Amino acid sequence: MKPYCMTVVKYVLPPMRALIMNELIEKYGLRKVDIAKGMSVSPAAITQYQKGLRGGSFIDEVSESAEVMEIISDISEKIAAGDVPPNYLMAKMCDACKKIRNEGILCELHGEEFQDPSLNDCEFCYDEE
Repeated sequence: MKPYCMTVVKYVLPPMRALIMNELIEKYGLRKVDIAKGMSVSPAAITQYQKGLRGGSFIDEVSESAEVMEIISDISEKIAAGDVPPNYLMAKMCDACKKIRNEGILCELHGEEFQDPSLNDCEFCYDEE
């Protein structure tokens, strides 16, 4: 069996980055190059997020979680302010991932990704805080 983290990296991290990018543009008016630097990605990646080439497939599911969107707003605010330690951003991304897992958003997708329907009934993610 493969860990849920593999599913998160493929399906959850890109939409979270896209949502952060959108907020940095819409709410804070940051330029693409500044967003790329703040998010530690390339300007080309930002362009792909803007065009929906990255992060578009699971963005609705991620954005339906009010708690995750609150974390995304907090991350965006810190990036826009400029001086944010990488450890803080990593911890916040992990918090968002935990929320997504605790809300069961990831379960069906994880089962489909690894062709293991038993993962649909898994309760592993619900036990972590």
